[in-house]
Amino acid sequence: MDKIKMKIFKTHKTFPIDTTRTPAPQLVITEVENVDENKERGNWASGVEFLLSCLSYAVGLGNIWRFPYLCYRNGGGAFLIPYTIMLSFVGLPLFFLELAFGQFASEGPVTIWKIAPIFQGLGYAMVLISFLVGIYYNMILAWSLFYLISSFTSELPWSSCDNWWNTNACRKFDTKNCTAHGGKVTWNGTCIFKEMVSPEEWLIVSNSTDNTKMASDEYFHNFVLELTSGLHDLGGIKWQLALCLLVCWIIIFLCLFKGVKSIGKVVYFTALFPYAILVILLIRGATLPGASEGVMFYLTPEWHRLKEAKVWADAAMQIFFSLSPCWGGLITLASYNRFHNNCFRDSLIITFGNCGTSFFAGFVIFSIVGFMAHELDVPVSEVAAQGAGLAFIAYPEAVARLPLSPLWSFLFFFMLMILGMGTQFTLIETVVTTVVDTWPYRLRRNKPYVLGLICSVMFLIGLIICTEGGMYVLQLLDNYCASFSALSIGIIEIIVIGWLYGIERFLDDVRVMLGHYPYHYQYWKFIWKFVTPFCILAILVFSWVDIHPTQYGNYIYPDWATGVGWVLSMFSVSVIPLVAGFKIFKAEGPFLVCIKTLIQPTDDWGPKLQMHRMETRSPKHTDSQVPLTLSNYDPECFDDNDFPYELSVEDDDSCEGTADSEGLKLTIPNYYHSETEQ
Repeated sequence: MDKIKMKIFKTHKTFPIDTTRTPAPQLVITEVENVDENKERGNWASGVEFLLSCLSYAVGLGNIWRFPYLCYRNGGGAFLIPYTIMLSFVGLPLFFLELAFGQFASEGPVTIWKIAPIFQGLGYAMVLISFLVGIYYNMILAWSLFYLISSFTSELPWSSCDNWWNTNACRKFDTKNCTAHGGKVTWNGTCIFKEMVSPEEWLIVSNSTDNTKMASDEYFHNFVLELTSGLHDLGGIKWQLALCLLVCWIIIFLCLFKGVKSIGKVVYFTALFPYAILVILLIRGATLPGASEGVMFYLTPEWHRLKEAKVWADAAMQIFFSLSPCWGGLITLASYNRFHNNCFRDSLIITFGNCGTSFFAGFVIFSIVGFMAHELDVPVSEVAAQGAGLAFIAYPEAVARLPLSPLWSFLFFFMLMILGMGTQFTLIETVVTTVVDTWPYRLRRNKPYVLGLICSVMFLIGLIICTEGGMYVLQLLDNYCASFSALSIGIIEIIVIGWLYGIERFLDDVRVMLGHYPYHYQYWKFIWKFVTPFCILAILVFSWVDIHPTQYGNYIYPDWATGVGWVLSMFSVSVIPLVAGFKIFKAEGPFLVCIKTLIQPTDDWGPKLQMHRMETRSPKHTDSQVPLTLSNYDPECFDDNDFPYELSVEDDDSCEGTADSEGLKLTIPNYYHSETEQ
């Protein structure tokens, strides 16, 4: 009888099949890149879509409104040295680890912890962080949308102090001529020099001028927010902001409606278009007076600052939070990859691309900040700001002084929206993927309804930030929800994978996916086992030591608000011991035996599809999908030793099957090399 030998992945063992119906069964191989490997969960349509999705997730608002500020505050160009070092020791290792982790198992951040079931609480903690951050992050997008709509006018509403929301503190006059000669301008526009008044009066005048506000400041706080006196007085809901928030959630829903298939198309825009706007704004900013002073202020190195521990801590924290590991998003995105995707190459591209974007954005921001300082005739340091102060006060004030100011305002806030959307997509997809993967048979077909329900719930919770005191709530959430908790998750995650599972085993898994070990083997082994855990622990300790009471402007949060913040921070982390305790309680047998069992991978741990489990020597399991799409496939024909050796097809009665007269049809991605011999 004729025999067919199929050499797949250099295999040796035999796979028997009845070929009596045809004298010479044929093997028909269809090479289709666009066919999903994992037909149940789906895959990215291409590696480019995954790459852009990760870049869109990593590059967010922090690259625009935090990194440039940190760079100038911590020694200018000298800050790039600790920043690059921390990228190598913290950012890149964590980023690569989570991409490889998610891609290998094709699981969401909760169900993936079959690697060590007792630590499944890590997954729930990640999802809770993404859920909480997603609530307030979309509010920032709603503010951006509000400003974007306000830019559709011939004159920007924050360009003058002649509006009903302005107070006497608003700067109505050009103070440059007065301050250039050492004078002070009072709230009514009078220029006073030191020799004109007594020392006591001069002190009063100097202190009173500190209370003057820019028109953009009063527009943001008095009109957009109608900010109350504190967290104790939230006031009513601003319907304009609530409407903008609703529109943002509708956009998120529409873009995520078809999961990774729709995200993959949207990210071509959300990941690339912001760079076009940044280039346009840089060209415009470079032509403004004072731009060079702003850029020099941004870049001038202060080498002595490298001796300060805080500079290194700021670099590490910026890298950690900029790349957003430990939130579950990277695991989620990578779980939709094809098994043999080169996640190592992707990690290098995304991490260095993210840092390059931050550095490039600094030129854009500080060229405008330098122009602003020139206009006000004040030092650049008095104009430089971070966070909402930069995005919604300093930058709008600067563009209001430019010709065609509505155009530049529109471009800036449109860029903020696009950058924020890219991050928000992954945050929400992480939550949705977790819910669907937990109950796949019930919910996978109804994923759009799950998405709609989650978006609705998060919108309703987010209405509290639409109140007049909502800024205080947002600031509290931002300070506590993803700081200490994310660091705690990070150090536990890398210890579980690096020490309990074993970094050698993990590197072997990476080798199966890539076809080789990541270069250099010993480097990654040492970094993952020792350096990265130590760095994260150091960041965590420094964060505890350097903690300050939460403050927004001159308002210092009361003690009870700080307590609420710590509850929010510990809420996600507390799930880890709770889930561990529940697992131990449900397990049968002696306590120590249960612990030992629960820290070991389950039989289900490993690649999702049987054809990939064969490569990794993982225990067999029966998928609801048909591995290799063989119509006569029977997993019981394999035993635990039937893995990556030679696979041939012979006549054998031990496993009966039928071969179609048209031949065996296999759909195999074109990176597999198969040949048929007679």
